[in-house]
Amino acid sequence: MEYLHTMVRVSDLDASLDFYCNKLGLVETNRKDSERGRFTLVFLAAPAQAQAATQTQSPLLELTYNWDTEAYNGGPNFGHLAFRVDDIYQLCQHLQDSGVTINRPPRDGHMAFIRSPDGISIELLQKGEPLSPVEPWVSQVNIGEW
Repeated sequence: MEYLHTMVRVSDLDASLDFYCNKLGLVETNRKDSERGRFTLVFLAAPAQAQAATQTQSPLLELTYNWDTEAYNGGPNFGHLAFRVDDIYQLCQHLQDSGVTINRPPRDGHMAFIRSPDGISIELLQKGEPLSPVEPWVSQVNIGEW
């Protein structure tokens, strides 16, 4: 068995690509438009895994955009996506400066949670050992759900 990808439905492809690529830092590896099925599939990978993911088609995040309007409210059977990051403080600051709410700040230098434009919960985990706790993150409280 081999893990391939996780698929999430998105309601606004441009907003989702801005979030996942421009803010979070993933890269697009492949795209498929289906006129007949009226959908677009966009496959994303973490930058360090992009070359391998392009060749093996895994591990990937698949964004599915249905051209006909649908509302997505998440569901109790989906937890979250998780990404290991080089510097959790630097990424969280970049995300916050880009207008992304940090729902669970990285107070411990190890873990944070954010949400995509469609409400998908995303866990960010510090690579290696946790960073030393620093302000302003230590004093920040949780916002909303994560």
